[in-house]
Amino acid sequence: MTRKITQVGIVGAGTMGHGIAHVSALAGFEVQLYDVTLAAAEAGRGKLQMNLEIGVEKGKVTQAAFHESLARVHCTDRLEDLAGCQLVIEAIPEKLALKQDLFGKLSAICAAEAILASNTSSLSLTEIAASASNPGRVVGLHFFNPVHLMKLLEVVRAFQTSDQTLEVVKAYGAAIKKELIVVKDSPGFASSRLGVALGLEAIRMLEEGVASAQDIDRAMELGYGHPMGPLKLGDLVGLDVRLAIAEYLHAETGSPTFRPPQLLKKMVRAGKLGKKSGEGFYTY
Repeated sequence: MTRKITQVGIVGAGTMGHGIAHVSALAGFEVQLYDVTLAAAEAGRGKLQMNLEIGVEKGKVTQAAFHESLARVHCTDRLEDLAGCQLVIEAIPEKLALKQDLFGKLSAICAAEAILASNTSSLSLTEIAASASNPGRVVGLHFFNPVHLMKLLEVVRAFQTSDQTLEVVKAYGAAIKKELIVVKDSPGFASSRLGVALGLEAIRMLEEGVASAQDIDRAMELGYGHPMGPLKLGDLVGLDVRLAIAEYLHAETGSPTFRPPQLLKKMVRAGKLGKKSGEGFYTY
């Protein structure tokens, strides 16, 4: 098992992927940013550059760090270009079959000791690890959006994850200046299980007419110090993503807590997915 990470591969240059590339490059790692087309990978690098520029404007990133970080990010549409990476993190859609297929491909491309990590927020790491050769090197690295601003990194230990894999990714987490929690593989882990429960209850309250979306959110923001209310957060995450996670957790746990509210289902069917579609519980 590798003990030293110098190159990080990221599969998926979307919302989470370009954020993971951002914090990795800023910490001094060489980054291979992959997406299915080179244009998509370069678009992710463009968003990363924009966020670094904002950091410079706010005095949080130096001009030198800006240029050095950007130079470390290399875009590609060839998975084979990740062969030299000691750590590969996937940030692709939340579909188990897609992730299992990818981990099978990465097993054939990457070195036997390379660590393969998933950014999944709720899917079974144990099932994902089973699709990889040497499953002891598979681990969950659940980042939070926006990655470059959020402090938490949830490290998820699959049934197969080795102690050495865990120690290496802890060192990586420290290098990118994240606060770590370590949880065992279980439906929703710690963060998603609690966050989804709160979000679904907020939707039920809106459905029942208890209060407006704004007032439900303000209750948690002002009363409990949450930086963002659960309905606004749902819009940011994507209501289709929220629904898929709720359905998965409901099937896995059998708990009525995770039964998706009808309002959520109707909104997704209507294409009201939140910020990315321009309308959800709020209009953007």
